[in-house]
Amino acid sequence: MPDPFLIEVAIEPKAKGDHEKLRAALAELVADDPSFGVSIDQESGQTILKGMGELHLDTKIDILKRTYGIDANIGAPQVAYRETLTKRVEIDETYKKLTGGTGQFARVKIVFEPNASGAESNFESQIVGGAVPAEYIPGVEKGINSVMGSGILAGFPVVDVKATLIDGAFHDTDSSVLAFEICSRAAFRRALKEGGSVLLEPIMNVEVTTPEDYTGSVMGDLRSRRGQVLGHNVRENMVIINALVSLANMFGYVNQLRSFSQGSANYTMSFSHYAPVLPPNDNGRFPPAVGMRA
Repeated sequence: MPDPFLIEVAIEPKAKGDHEKLRAALAELVADDPSFGVSIDQESGQTILKGMGELHLDTKIDILKRTYGIDANIGAPQVAYRETLTKRVEIDETYKKLTGGTGQFARVKIVFEPNASGAESNFESQIVGGAVPAEYIPGVEKGINSVMGSGILAGFPVVDVKATLIDGAFHDTDSSVLAFEICSRAAFRRALKEGGSVLLEPIMNVEVTTPEDYTGSVMGDLRSRRGQVLGHNVRENMVIINALVSLANMFGYVNQLRSFSQGSANYTMSFSHYAPVLPPNDNGRFPPAVGMRA
């Protein structure tokens, strides 16, 4: 099942005394809608709203104002990108630290490879003969999972990766669960570099309903957003246009559509799949929504 959280915005109440009121209101909204989420950014401490799209979050923000009486400052919307491997790599990593007394030692050999899209990420151990004692294997898995939550390109979660522990080594006195956790974390970060990791972006199914007079304008605008127009058909004197467009290129679409159709066209949007981010801008930089997390 795809992650329902495709877009994020930061929120902060305008009134200092409304923080607890906001927290309680958001808890109720989350309980009512599983496709809406809230988290706290660990670095900034900001409250982050997560949802299916710009209109979805706009609706929640409007409810906060009209139903709960909370006025808030809202940050720029940010796409929930992902990161994944593009090729299989085998990493042999050693962690060694001497501190004067008991040291730290761990060695792991792990195969990292792409999983089928949407198959989620998983870890397994194929250790035989005690090369890595069973009590240390949870440390290996914990180290890998810590990188799954924040990749190397822009801090987004890593998806669709299979990690298999195939060999390793330990020291009778210097090895520990922590040593294997640190070693495995370093191994995974190396794997992402050597395995050609890429950013993935959510691609959306977009269906636009428009009077025939605006068909050309709608199609041209979708293509200008680097969308792929799949086709169109006529239904009750209206033209239905279907396209695939990256979510990053759909910001502000509702206002643009209303503008050139004089308010007579509308659209719906739903998640289709994740795909590698299109090439960076001409200046070699990623789009702003990516850079915000770098």
